[in-house]
Amino acid sequence: MTSGTTRPTPPLTPMKAIHAGSGDPLLLLHGFMMSPHCWEQVAQRMAGHCEVFAPAFAGHWGGPDFNGWYIDVSALADRVEDQLDELGWRTCHIAGNSLGGWVGFELARRGRARTLTAIAPAGGWETPSTLQLRVGLKFLSMVPFVEIGKRLPHALSYSAPARQAVAFLLSKNTSAASRRGIEAAITSAMNCKAMLPMLVSGLRFPALEDLSTLRTPVRLLMCENDRVIPNRLYAKRFLQELPDSADRILVHDVGHVPMLEAPDRIATLIAEHVYASRTRLRAV
Repeated sequence: MTSGTTRPTPPLTPMKAIHAGSGDPLLLLHGFMMSPHCWEQVAQRMAGHCEVFAPAFAGHWGGPDFNGWYIDVSALADRVEDQLDELGWRTCHIAGNSLGGWVGFELARRGRARTLTAIAPAGGWETPSTLQLRVGLKFLSMVPFVEIGKRLPHALSYSAPARQAVAFLLSKNTSAASRRGIEAAITSAMNCKAMLPMLVSGLRFPALEDLSTLRTPVRLLMCENDRVIPNRLYAKRFLQELPDSADRILVHDVGHVPMLEAPDRIATLIAEHVYASRTRLRAV
């Protein structure tokens, strides 16, 4: 992301879903306060090999509305399952980042996943726990900045310092994240209706079930420079509970949303896992 450029970027519009390509069905799930825009570059690379579907979560920018003040991972998974049924996908390969990884585990538990690539997945904590409280407070601290951003003129909300701050939070190499990707992240956060409801109801979310019983082939991608949910704290449960057959990979020099700065590497890591399932080989 070049912070000094003044070249205008294409206008951003709400995106209900990315749907492109042909081949094995591949579901891409974005993180909390994000949108399908974060998958654009990976989807382009995967569409030559898979039929890619990347929907917007309920309550997120471009996604369906929801009623009330409680929304959890199970409710998000319910809506995604409805969309899979509409597509005629009984099962599919799934790749999810952060909250999307958590929803991916839920869908795998329901028997909808052929493979799961979990990228810096959320949910690796017990309920209740100090880890759960810490991550909730971290996201809660972002609320004032989001609310201020909504009220500022466009030129300030998307200014070079604002873009640089968001790029620093989500990526390691801020110059590698495209301006469009960072502006989409800003817009997604400012248009996330589920932000407060999910934070308010977050302490009531049930914890992930025992991961050792999961039969879906899993590839865990941990981001080395994750500033949102650092590996040393939030990956422990995944490392300890996932079956020995699961891949555990540390992706070097990337932040919490690595699709923004390293789409080639992330697409390759997903494609390897999909290919390994076709050939009944375990990717190494």
